[in-house]
Amino acid sequence: MHYQEVDSLYKTSPLYFTLVGDATMALRTAGSVLVVFLWSVTVGQNGWKVTYTTQSICALKGSTVKLTCSYTYPRHYTVKTTFWFTKMETGVEPKDIGQDPENASRLEYHGDKKNGHTLRITDLRESDSATYKFRFITDQTGGKYYGDPGVTLSVTGLQVKVTGGHQDKTLTCITTCTLTDNPTYIWYKNGHKVKEDTSSLYSDSFSDADSYSCAVKGHEDFHSPPVCQNCWSVTYTHQSICALKGSTVDISCSYTYPWNHEIKTAFWFTKWESGIGPKDLSSVPEYEGHIQYLGDKKSVGTLRITDLRLSDSAGYRFRLRTSGGKFAGSPVSLTVTDVVLEMDPTSVSEGERVTLTCRTKCTLDPITAYSWYKNRHPIPNSKTYSPVYSLFSVSSEDTGRYSCAVKGHEYLPSAEETLTVTCKYMGFKSLVWYIE
Repeated sequence: MHYQEVDSLYKTSPLYFTLVGDATMALRTAGSVLVVFLWSVTVGQNGWKVTYTTQSICALKGSTVKLTCSYTYPRHYTVKTTFWFTKMETGVEPKDIGQDPENASRLEYHGDKKNGHTLRITDLRESDSATYKFRFITDQTGGKYYGDPGVTLSVTGLQVKVTGGHQDKTLTCITTCTLTDNPTYIWYKNGHKVKEDTSSLYSDSFSDADSYSCAVKGHEDFHSPPVCQNCWSVTYTHQSICALKGSTVDISCSYTYPWNHEIKTAFWFTKWESGIGPKDLSSVPEYEGHIQYLGDKKSVGTLRITDLRLSDSAGYRFRLRTSGGKFAGSPVSLTVTDVVLEMDPTSVSEGERVTLTCRTKCTLDPITAYSWYKNRHPIPNSKTYSPVYSLFSVSSEDTGRYSCAVKGHEYLPSAEETLTVTCKYMGFKSLVWYIE
Protein backbone atom coordinates (compact mmCIF):
# COMPACT_ATOMS: atom_id res chain seq x y z
CA MET A 1 0.00 0.00 0.00
CA HIS A 2 1.51 3.35 -1.04
CA TYR A 3 0.77 6.81 0.33
CA GLN A 4 2.10 10.06 -1.08
CA GLU A 5 2.47 13.60 0.29
CA VAL A 6 1.77 16.39 -2.19
CA ASP A 7 3.93 19.24 -0.93
CA SER A 8 7.71 19.20 -0.65
CA LEU A 9 7.56 20.81 2.80
CA TYR A 10 6.82 17.43 4.37
CA LYS A 11 8.42 14.95 2.01
CA THR A 12 11.39 14.34 4.33
CA SER A 13 9.29 12.90 7.14
CA PRO A 14 8.34 9.20 7.19
CA LEU A 15 4.81 8.34 6.19
CA TYR A 16 2.66 6.12 8.33
CA PHE A 17 -0.77 4.60 8.21
CA THR A 18 -3.05 2.92 10.68
CA LEU A 19 -5.84 0.47 9.99
CA VAL A 20 -8.54 0.73 12.62
CA GLY A 21 -11.09 -2.07 12.88
CA ASP A 22 -11.35 -5.36 11.07
CA ALA A 23 -15.08 -5.77 10.50
CA THR A 24 -17.04 -5.42 7.30
CA MET A 25 -20.36 -3.70 7.77
CA ALA A 26 -22.99 -1.86 5.75
CA LEU A 27 -24.87 1.40 6.18
CA ARG A 28 -28.19 2.24 4.60
CA THR A 29 -29.34 5.86 4.90
CA ALA A 30 -32.56 7.67 4.12
CA GLY A 31 -30.96 9.09 0.98
CA SER A 32 -31.00 5.69 -0.76
CA VAL A 33 -27.33 4.94 -0.14
CA LEU A 34 -25.56 1.62 -0.03
CA VAL A 35 -22.23 2.03 1.74
CA VAL A 36 -19.61 -0.62 2.32
CA PHE A 37 -17.43 -0.03 5.41
CA LEU A 38 -14.23 -1.96 4.83
CA TRP A 39 -11.62 -0.05 6.87
CA SER A 40 -11.13 3.24 8.61
CA VAL A 41 -7.85 4.41 7.08
CA THR A 42 -5.65 7.12 8.58
CA VAL A 43 -2.65 8.59 6.78
CA GLY A 44 -0.46 11.32 8.16
CA GLN A 45 2.83 13.13 8.57
CA ASN A 46 4.00 15.40 11.38
CA GLY A 47 0.46 16.15 12.53
CA TRP A 48 -1.06 16.16 9.05
CA LYS A 49 -3.54 13.36 8.42
CA VAL A 50 -6.83 12.47 6.74
CA THR A 51 -9.07 9.68 8.02
CA TYR A 52 -11.70 8.31 5.62
CA THR A 53 -14.71 6.69 7.25
CA THR A 54 -15.03 4.32 4.30
CA GLN A 55 -12.48 3.05 1.82
CA SER A 56 -14.91 1.48 -0.65
CA ILE A 57 -18.53 2.25 -1.51
CA CYS A 58 -20.93 0.46 -3.86
CA ALA A 59 -24.04 2.54 -4.58
CA LEU A 60 -26.97 2.21 -6.93
CA LYS A 61 -27.32 4.44 -9.97
CA GLY A 62 -29.80 7.22 -9.24
CA SER A 63 -29.35 7.04 -5.47
CA THR A 64 -27.47 9.31 -3.05
CA VAL A 65 -24.11 8.69 -1.38
CA LYS A 66 -22.04 10.37 1.33
CA LEU A 67 -18.23 10.37 1.44
CA THR A 68 -16.94 11.38 4.88
CA CYS A 69 -13.54 12.11 6.36
CA SER A 70 -11.87 13.83 9.30
CA TYR A 71 -8.48 15.55 9.24
CA THR A 72 -5.82 17.13 11.44
CA TYR A 73 -3.02 19.66 10.89
CA PRO A 74 -0.54 21.66 13.02
CA ARG A 75 -2.26 23.66 15.73
CA HIS A 76 -0.95 27.09 14.67
CA TYR A 77 -2.34 26.71 11.11
CA THR A 78 -5.79 27.83 9.92
CA VAL A 79 -7.69 25.96 7.18
CA LYS A 80 -8.82 28.26 4.38
CA THR A 81 -10.03 25.89 1.66
CA THR A 82 -11.37 22.32 1.64
CA PHE A 83 -12.55 20.26 -1.32
CA TRP A 84 -12.70 16.82 -2.94
CA PHE A 85 -11.05 15.83 -6.22
CA THR A 86 -10.71 12.75 -8.42
CA LYS A 87 -7.81 13.60 -10.76
CA MET A 88 -4.22 14.46 -9.91
CA GLU A 89 -1.54 15.63 -12.35
CA THR A 90 2.11 16.14 -11.47
CA GLY A 91 2.85 19.78 -10.77
CA VAL A 92 -0.78 20.87 -11.16
CA GLU A 93 -3.12 21.77 -8.31
CA PRO A 94 -6.02 19.26 -8.31
CA LYS A 95 -9.40 20.59 -9.46
CA ASP A 96 -12.30 20.86 -7.04
CA ILE A 97 -15.04 18.62 -8.47
CA GLY A 98 -17.60 21.09 -7.12
CA GLN A 99 -16.42 23.61 -9.72
CA ASP A 100 -17.68 21.47 -12.61
CA PRO A 101 -20.93 23.21 -13.76
CA GLU A 102 -22.38 19.93 -15.04
CA ASN A 103 -22.18 18.32 -11.59
CA ALA A 104 -22.59 21.34 -9.31
CA SER A 105 -26.31 20.82 -8.73
CA ARG A 106 -25.70 17.22 -7.55
CA LEU A 107 -22.90 17.97 -5.06
CA GLU A 108 -23.09 19.29 -1.52
CA TYR A 109 -20.15 20.01 0.77
CA HIS A 110 -20.67 19.89 4.54
CA GLY A 111 -17.80 20.67 6.91
CA ASP A 112 -16.59 22.87 9.73
CA LYS A 113 -13.08 23.67 8.35
CA LYS A 114 -11.71 22.26 11.61
CA ASN A 115 -11.72 18.48 11.51
CA GLY A 116 -14.65 17.02 9.56
CA HIS A 117 -15.99 17.04 6.03
CA THR A 118 -18.70 15.25 4.00
CA LEU A 119 -19.31 15.17 0.26
CA ARG A 120 -22.90 14.30 -0.66
CA ILE A 121 -23.60 13.24 -4.27
CA THR A 122 -27.20 12.89 -5.45
CA ASP A 123 -28.67 11.28 -8.57
CA LEU A 124 -25.62 9.04 -8.99
CA ARG A 125 -24.42 8.20 -12.48
CA GLU A 126 -22.12 5.41 -13.58
CA SER A 127 -19.67 8.12 -14.68
CA ASP A 128 -19.36 9.11 -10.98
CA SER A 129 -17.39 5.91 -10.36
CA ALA A 130 -13.90 7.06 -9.31
CA THR A 131 -11.52 7.39 -6.39
CA TYR A 132 -12.32 10.52 -4.38
CA LYS A 133 -9.67 12.25 -2.28
CA PHE A 134 -9.95 15.09 0.21
CA ARG A 135 -7.72 18.17 0.00
CA PHE A 136 -7.29 21.07 2.44
CA ILE A 137 -5.21 24.25 2.16
CA THR A 138 -4.14 26.36 5.13
CA ASP A 139 -3.00 29.96 5.58
CA GLN A 140 0.69 29.00 5.63
CA THR A 141 2.96 28.78 2.57
CA GLY A 142 3.19 25.15 1.50
CA GLY A 143 0.65 24.21 4.13
CA LYS A 144 -1.61 21.98 2.06
CA TYR A 145 -2.32 18.29 2.17
CA TYR A 146 -4.42 15.50 0.70
CA GLY A 147 -5.10 12.02 2.00
CA ASP A 148 -4.42 8.73 0.26
CA PRO A 149 -5.79 6.21 -0.58
CA GLY A 150 -9.12 8.05 -0.84
CA VAL A 151 -12.57 6.53 -1.19
CA THR A 152 -13.32 4.29 -4.15
CA LEU A 153 -16.90 4.82 -5.32
CA SER A 154 -18.46 2.26 -7.66
CA VAL A 155 -21.86 3.11 -9.12
CA THR A 156 -23.92 0.24 -10.47
CA GLY A 157 -27.24 -0.22 -12.15
CA LEU A 158 -29.35 -3.36 -11.98
CA GLN A 159 -29.71 -5.72 -14.93
CA VAL A 160 -31.76 -8.87 -15.42
CA LYS A 161 -29.78 -11.73 -16.93
CA VAL A 162 -31.74 -14.54 -18.62
CA THR A 163 -30.32 -18.09 -18.64
CA GLY A 164 -31.67 -21.57 -19.35
CA GLY A 165 -33.67 -23.23 -22.11
CA HIS A 166 -37.05 -22.42 -23.61
CA GLN A 167 -39.06 -24.03 -20.79
CA ASP A 168 -36.75 -23.60 -17.77
CA LYS A 169 -35.48 -20.03 -17.85
CA THR A 170 -33.93 -18.43 -14.76
CA LEU A 171 -33.66 -14.69 -14.18
CA THR A 172 -30.76 -13.20 -12.20
CA CYS A 173 -30.62 -9.66 -10.82
CA ILE A 174 -26.99 -8.62 -11.35
CA THR A 175 -24.81 -5.63 -10.42
CA THR A 176 -21.29 -4.58 -11.38
CA CYS A 177 -20.13 -4.32 -7.74
CA THR A 178 -21.04 -6.32 -4.65
CA LEU A 179 -23.92 -5.06 -2.51
CA THR A 180 -23.38 -6.12 1.11
CA ASP A 181 -25.58 -6.53 4.18
CA ASN A 182 -27.36 -9.44 2.47
CA PRO A 183 -29.56 -7.29 0.23
CA THR A 184 -33.15 -8.34 -0.36
CA TYR A 185 -34.24 -8.46 -4.00
CA ILE A 186 -37.71 -7.54 -5.20
CA TRP A 187 -39.06 -8.92 -8.47
CA TYR A 188 -41.75 -7.30 -10.60
CA LYS A 189 -43.88 -8.92 -13.26
CA ASN A 190 -45.57 -6.50 -15.67
CA GLY A 191 -44.86 -3.75 -13.13
CA HIS A 192 -46.41 -5.59 -10.15
CA LYS A 193 -44.42 -6.96 -7.22
CA VAL A 194 -44.40 -10.76 -7.26
CA LYS A 195 -41.48 -11.84 -5.06
CA GLU A 196 -39.21 -10.62 -2.27
CA ASP A 197 -36.20 -12.76 -1.39
CA THR A 198 -32.55 -12.61 -0.34
CA SER A 199 -31.74 -14.64 -3.44
CA SER A 200 -30.94 -12.78 -6.65
CA LEU A 201 -32.47 -15.65 -8.68
CA TYR A 202 -36.06 -15.96 -9.86
CA SER A 203 -37.83 -18.71 -11.78
CA ASP A 204 -41.37 -18.65 -13.17
CA SER A 205 -43.52 -20.05 -15.93
CA PHE A 206 -42.75 -17.25 -18.37
CA SER A 207 -45.30 -16.00 -20.83
CA ASP A 208 -44.00 -14.51 -24.07
CA ALA A 209 -45.81 -11.23 -23.35
CA ASP A 210 -44.73 -10.84 -19.69
CA SER A 211 -41.98 -8.40 -18.69
CA TYR A 212 -39.77 -8.73 -15.61
CA SER A 213 -37.59 -6.34 -13.65
CA CYS A 214 -35.85 -6.31 -10.25
CA ALA A 215 -34.94 -3.85 -7.50
CA VAL A 216 -33.19 -3.89 -4.12
CA LYS A 217 -35.33 -3.42 -1.02
CA GLY A 218 -34.96 0.12 0.28
CA HIS A 219 -34.18 1.32 -3.25
CA GLU A 220 -37.41 0.44 -5.01
CA ASP A 221 -37.27 3.63 -7.08
CA PHE A 222 -34.29 2.25 -8.99
CA HIS A 223 -35.61 -0.70 -11.01
CA SER A 224 -33.61 -2.62 -13.55
CA PRO A 225 -34.71 -2.18 -17.17
CA PRO A 226 -37.50 -4.72 -17.86
CA VAL A 227 -36.92 -7.80 -20.00
CA CYS A 228 -39.50 -9.89 -21.81
CA GLN A 229 -39.58 -12.76 -24.27
CA ASN A 230 -41.79 -11.29 -26.94
CA CYS A 231 -42.82 -7.72 -26.15
CA TRP A 232 -41.91 -4.20 -27.18
CA SER A 233 -41.70 -1.24 -24.81
CA VAL A 234 -39.95 2.07 -24.22
CA THR A 235 -40.07 3.44 -20.65
CA TYR A 236 -38.76 6.94 -19.97
CA THR A 237 -37.13 7.96 -16.67
CA HIS A 238 -39.07 11.25 -16.82
CA GLN A 239 -42.09 11.97 -19.02
CA SER A 240 -41.52 15.75 -18.90
CA ILE A 241 -38.36 17.73 -18.21
CA CYS A 242 -37.76 21.41 -17.43
CA ALA A 243 -34.17 22.57 -17.92
CA LEU A 244 -32.26 25.85 -17.94
CA LYS A 245 -30.99 27.49 -21.10
CA GLY A 246 -27.24 26.88 -21.39
CA SER A 247 -27.25 23.79 -19.15
CA THR A 248 -26.97 20.07 -20.02
CA VAL A 249 -29.84 17.59 -19.87
CA ASP A 250 -30.03 13.79 -20.11
CA ILE A 251 -33.22 12.23 -21.52
CA SER A 252 -33.13 8.55 -20.58
CA CYS A 253 -35.19 5.46 -21.28
CA SER A 254 -35.12 1.69 -20.93
CA TYR A 255 -36.56 -0.54 -23.62
CA THR A 256 -37.48 -4.15 -24.30
CA TYR A 257 -37.81 -6.24 -27.44
CA PRO A 258 -38.16 -9.98 -28.13
CA TRP A 259 -35.34 -12.03 -26.62
CA ASN A 260 -34.49 -13.70 -29.93
CA HIS A 261 -34.08 -10.35 -31.76
CA GLU A 262 -30.85 -8.41 -32.30
CA ILE A 263 -30.63 -4.61 -32.13
CA LYS A 264 -29.74 -3.05 -35.47
CA THR A 265 -30.24 0.68 -34.83
CA ALA A 266 -31.47 2.84 -31.95
CA PHE A 267 -31.84 6.61 -32.11
CA TRP A 268 -33.76 9.69 -30.93
CA PHE A 269 -35.97 11.93 -33.04
CA THR A 270 -38.44 14.82 -32.71
CA LYS A 271 -40.28 14.81 -36.04
CA TRP A 272 -42.07 12.10 -38.01
CA GLU A 273 -42.41 13.06 -41.65
CA SER A 274 -45.25 11.51 -43.62
CA GLY A 275 -43.98 8.96 -46.11
CA ILE A 276 -40.42 9.28 -44.80
CA GLY A 277 -40.63 8.37 -41.14
CA PRO A 278 -38.51 9.60 -38.20
CA LYS A 279 -35.21 11.38 -38.77
CA ASP A 280 -32.26 10.52 -36.52
CA LEU A 281 -31.24 13.68 -34.60
CA SER A 282 -27.58 12.86 -35.16
CA SER A 283 -28.14 13.60 -38.86
CA VAL A 284 -29.97 16.91 -38.27
CA PRO A 285 -27.53 19.84 -38.91
CA GLU A 286 -28.74 22.06 -36.05
CA TYR A 287 -27.97 19.29 -33.52
CA GLU A 288 -24.42 18.68 -34.75
CA GLY A 289 -21.95 18.95 -31.86
CA HIS A 290 -24.92 19.60 -29.60
CA ILE A 291 -26.06 16.06 -28.72
CA GLN A 292 -24.55 12.76 -27.66
CA TYR A 293 -26.01 9.25 -27.58
CA LEU A 294 -25.24 7.25 -24.43
CA GLY A 295 -26.37 3.80 -23.31
CA ASP A 296 -25.49 0.13 -23.43
CA LYS A 297 -27.11 -0.56 -26.84
CA LYS A 298 -29.00 -3.42 -25.19
CA SER A 299 -31.70 -2.05 -22.92
CA VAL A 300 -30.85 1.55 -21.93
CA GLY A 301 -30.71 4.66 -24.13
CA THR A 302 -29.83 8.24 -23.16
CA LEU A 303 -29.84 11.42 -25.23
CA ARG A 304 -27.54 14.12 -23.79
CA ILE A 305 -28.11 17.66 -25.05
CA THR A 306 -25.49 20.25 -24.10
CA ASP A 307 -25.62 24.06 -24.10
CA LEU A 308 -29.42 24.00 -24.24
CA ARG A 309 -31.21 26.56 -26.39
CA LEU A 310 -34.80 27.74 -26.10
CA SER A 311 -35.38 26.22 -29.54
CA ASP A 312 -34.53 22.76 -28.13
CA SER A 313 -37.96 22.68 -26.46
CA ALA A 314 -39.74 19.77 -28.17
CA GLY A 315 -41.10 16.24 -27.77
CA TYR A 316 -38.25 13.68 -27.96
CA ARG A 317 -38.89 10.04 -28.87
CA PHE A 318 -36.73 6.93 -28.82
CA ARG A 319 -36.85 4.46 -31.72
CA LEU A 320 -35.29 1.01 -32.07
CA ARG A 321 -35.05 -1.35 -35.00
CA THR A 322 -34.16 -5.01 -34.52
CA SER A 323 -33.56 -7.99 -36.77
CA GLY A 324 -37.29 -8.73 -36.58
CA GLY A 325 -39.16 -5.45 -36.16
CA LYS A 326 -39.19 -1.80 -35.03
CA PHE A 327 -40.79 0.28 -32.32
CA ALA A 328 -40.95 3.90 -31.09
CA GLY A 329 -41.86 5.25 -27.67
CA SER A 330 -44.23 8.11 -26.91
CA PRO A 331 -42.67 11.62 -26.65
CA VAL A 332 -40.82 13.08 -23.66
CA SER A 333 -41.64 16.77 -23.34
CA LEU A 334 -38.54 18.96 -22.88
CA THR A 335 -39.08 22.62 -22.00
CA VAL A 336 -36.03 24.89 -21.98
CA THR A 337 -36.32 28.06 -19.92
CA ASP A 338 -34.16 31.03 -19.10
CA VAL A 339 -34.15 32.83 -15.75
CA VAL A 340 -35.85 36.23 -15.67
CA LEU A 341 -35.62 38.75 -12.84
CA GLU A 342 -38.67 40.93 -12.28
CA MET A 343 -38.22 44.05 -10.14
CA ASP A 344 -41.17 45.95 -8.68
CA PRO A 345 -40.75 48.89 -8.71
CA THR A 346 -37.51 49.79 -10.49
CA SER A 347 -37.38 53.36 -9.19
CA VAL A 348 -38.14 54.25 -5.57
CA SER A 349 -37.45 56.78 -2.89
CA GLU A 350 -35.43 56.01 0.22
CA GLY A 351 -37.34 54.07 2.85
CA GLU A 352 -39.60 52.27 0.38
CA ARG A 353 -39.71 48.53 -0.36
CA VAL A 354 -38.63 46.70 -3.54
CA THR A 355 -39.61 43.13 -4.48
CA LEU A 356 -37.40 40.96 -6.68
CA THR A 357 -38.88 37.81 -8.27
CA CYS A 358 -36.82 35.11 -10.03
CA ARG A 359 -39.05 33.52 -12.68
CA THR A 360 -38.83 30.55 -15.06
CA LYS A 361 -41.49 29.48 -17.55
CA CYS A 362 -41.58 25.90 -16.23
CA THR A 363 -40.94 24.30 -12.85
CA LEU A 364 -37.35 23.23 -12.33
CA ASP A 365 -37.08 20.09 -10.21
CA PRO A 366 -35.59 20.07 -7.74
CA ILE A 367 -34.98 23.68 -6.72
CA THR A 368 -33.49 24.04 -3.27
CA ALA A 369 -32.49 27.70 -3.24
CA TYR A 370 -32.09 30.91 -5.22
CA SER A 371 -29.03 33.16 -5.24
CA TRP A 372 -29.21 36.93 -5.56
CA TYR A 373 -26.61 39.33 -6.94
CA LYS A 374 -25.94 43.05 -6.95
CA ASN A 375 -23.51 44.39 -9.56
CA ARG A 376 -22.59 40.75 -10.29
CA HIS A 377 -21.50 40.09 -6.71
CA PRO A 378 -23.45 37.80 -4.34
CA ILE A 379 -25.57 39.71 -1.85
CA PRO A 380 -24.44 38.58 1.64
CA ASN A 381 -26.92 36.30 3.45
CA SER A 382 -29.40 36.59 0.58
CA LYS A 383 -29.90 32.93 -0.41
CA THR A 384 -33.61 32.09 -0.24
CA TYR A 385 -35.81 29.04 -0.66
CA SER A 386 -38.43 31.23 -2.32
CA PRO A 387 -38.22 32.86 -5.76
CA VAL A 388 -39.07 36.18 -4.06
CA TYR A 389 -36.52 38.45 -2.35
CA SER A 390 -37.46 41.77 -0.74
CA LEU A 391 -35.43 44.87 -0.04
CA PHE A 392 -36.99 46.63 2.92
CA SER A 393 -36.57 50.35 3.58
CA VAL A 394 -34.04 50.90 0.79
CA SER A 395 -31.37 53.58 0.88
CA SER A 396 -29.27 55.20 -1.81
CA GLU A 397 -26.67 52.46 -1.23
CA ASP A 398 -29.13 49.91 -2.69
CA THR A 399 -28.91 51.55 -6.11
CA GLY A 400 -27.39 49.07 -8.59
CA ARG A 401 -27.86 46.22 -11.07
CA TYR A 402 -29.56 43.08 -9.70
CA SER A 403 -29.77 39.52 -11.00
CA CYS A 404 -30.67 36.05 -9.71
CA ALA A 405 -29.78 32.41 -10.34
CA VAL A 406 -30.93 28.93 -9.33
CA LYS A 407 -28.72 26.97 -6.93
CA GLY A 408 -26.44 24.66 -8.84
CA HIS A 409 -26.70 26.87 -11.93
CA GLU A 410 -25.08 30.05 -10.63
CA TYR A 411 -23.13 30.23 -13.89
CA LEU A 412 -26.45 30.88 -15.68
CA PRO A 413 -27.79 34.05 -14.00
CA SER A 414 -30.69 36.15 -15.23
CA ALA A 415 -30.26 39.37 -17.15
CA GLU A 416 -29.71 42.35 -14.85
CA GLU A 417 -32.36 44.85 -13.78
CA THR A 418 -31.35 48.30 -12.52
CA LEU A 419 -32.73 49.77 -9.31
CA THR A 420 -32.70 53.53 -8.88
CA VAL A 421 -33.13 55.01 -5.38
CA THR A 422 -33.68 58.74 -4.94
CA CYS A 423 -33.04 60.63 -1.74
CA LYS A 424 -35.79 62.23 0.31
CA TYR A 425 -35.22 65.85 1.32
CA MET A 426 -37.03 67.27 4.32
CA GLY A 427 -38.16 70.89 3.96
CA PHE A 428 -38.05 73.33 6.88
CA LYS A 429 -40.02 76.57 7.25
CA SER A 430 -38.04 79.66 8.06
CA LEU A 431 -38.52 80.86 11.59
CA VAL A 432 -38.29 84.65 12.28
CA TRP A 433 -37.92 85.90 15.80
CA TYR A 434 -38.98 89.42 16.75
CA ILE A 435 -37.70 91.15 19.81
CA GLU A 436 -39.96 93.75 21.28
